[in-house]
Amino acid sequence: MKSTQTLAVDLDGTLTLTDTLHESILMLIRNKPFFLFFLPFWLVRGIAFLKFKVAENCELDVTTLPYNLPFIDWLKEQKDNGRKIVLCSAANERVAIAVSEHLNLFDDVIASNMSINLKNVKKRKVLEDRFGDKGYDYAGNSKADIEVWAGAQKAIVVNASKLVLKEAQAVTNISKVFPHEVISLPHWRHVFRAHHWVKNLLLFVPLLAAHQFSNIHSLSSLLIAFVSFSLCASAVYILNDLLDLNNDRKHPRKRLRPFAAAVVPIKYGVVLIPILAIISLALGLMVGSSFIAWLIGYFALSTLYSLCLKRFILIDCLTLASLYIIRIFAGAAAVAILLSFWLLLFSAFIFVSLAFVKRYAELQVQEQAGNSVSYGRGYKTKDAPLVKTLGITAGYAAVIVLALYLNSETVVRLYAQPKIISFSVPIVLFWISWIWIQAHRGEMHDDPIVFALKDRTSQVLAICLTFVYLIAI
Repeated sequence: MKSTQTLAVDLDGTLTLTDTLHESILMLIRNKPFFLFFLPFWLVRGIAFLKFKVAENCELDVTTLPYNLPFIDWLKEQKDNGRKIVLCSAANERVAIAVSEHLNLFDDVIASNMSINLKNVKKRKVLEDRFGDKGYDYAGNSKADIEVWAGAQKAIVVNASKLVLKEAQAVTNISKVFPHEVISLPHWRHVFRAHHWVKNLLLFVPLLAAHQFSNIHSLSSLLIAFVSFSLCASAVYILNDLLDLNNDRKHPRKRLRPFAAAVVPIKYGVVLIPILAIISLALGLMVGSSFIAWLIGYFALSTLYSLCLKRFILIDCLTLASLYIIRIFAGAAAVAILLSFWLLLFSAFIFVSLAFVKRYAELQVQEQAGNSVSYGRGYKTKDAPLVKTLGITAGYAAVIVLALYLNSETVVRLYAQPKIISFSVPIVLFWISWIWIQAHRGEMHDDPIVFALKDRTSQVLAICLTFVYLIAI
């Protein structure tokens, strides 16, 4: 049978790989957090009213949405062949019209308004009223589209699960299928940012500094603390990715993150955050109340960073450094060790330096992309030289603190051969200089600590430092 001229196209999950309502709510919470308390009251009045109010108070940036490009290319071919293409979506009409104007592809737009949620049977009725029974083809992706496909002459199944595809085949003829991308293990690994868990090895620093690494009970507590902190960190990473979707999509590399690229649905992230937080808290309770206090403090400061602190120049780097130092405090609390002034001072300077490395590398990427600002941050790309100067200064200050520490009475008491430990100074100095040279060359493509674990030079320096430490004790 010859295809009808009219082709109705769904928006969420079909034309785009994401749900525009979820995107809009996240943007609303990020820009106007107090509106979070209004959402339940809007929902009580119906999903259509909720969509209307969210769209009214939040202008979604439709230019950065993850569109289904192969499907859009096919739509352009259909339009060139003379077909009338209509965007027919359950999304609010403000969003649907904005998407239509951006793509410049559709002949008409049919969408939800303040009182009608255009979904399922209601969408089918509207299409039949306009184009007649079997007077349209329909492109959709979800179980809610089954009823619409039942009234269509032909179905175009886009980005749908195997179950939805099977149900669609039972109610109509399918003319074309655009396959659904399966979420793989590497996608989940990036969702959890598992490679960043290595930062939580800082929990073990107090135990090593106090030379109590043979204490099995303390090591067991720290292992549980490590898992607890890692799950907590993953919850925060997911929250950060969800709140920063728009800015990530403007970044040359971050746009490939699972949520930004819409490989993993937003709703999965929203569910994972409380689950990870609860498991983390339960494990933390096994370690002790002092550790729990630092864990909650880390979560609170990280959340505050994701919501607003990362937008402020300098404050963002100081916050990042604080999040590193909190890990050391948490490790000390887990095994009841009193931290030395020297360790805290050294940590403060070196982590401030690494925070500036991270920001400097991001500014380089933005500058190479032709941007004058770092999206979602308080920096301009022309700030990069100053950021580099501040970071190098902080790094060298850490080396000076280390040198002064090695002349203290504490070193004589802790190390059998205190003169040997002095070799750690040139090693740390070389590493700080090496990290900044790599950043200057544009080779810093990850968090500096994660980079160091992959970098051969850093690995050799770590082995040398360990060797010096073992001989000294």
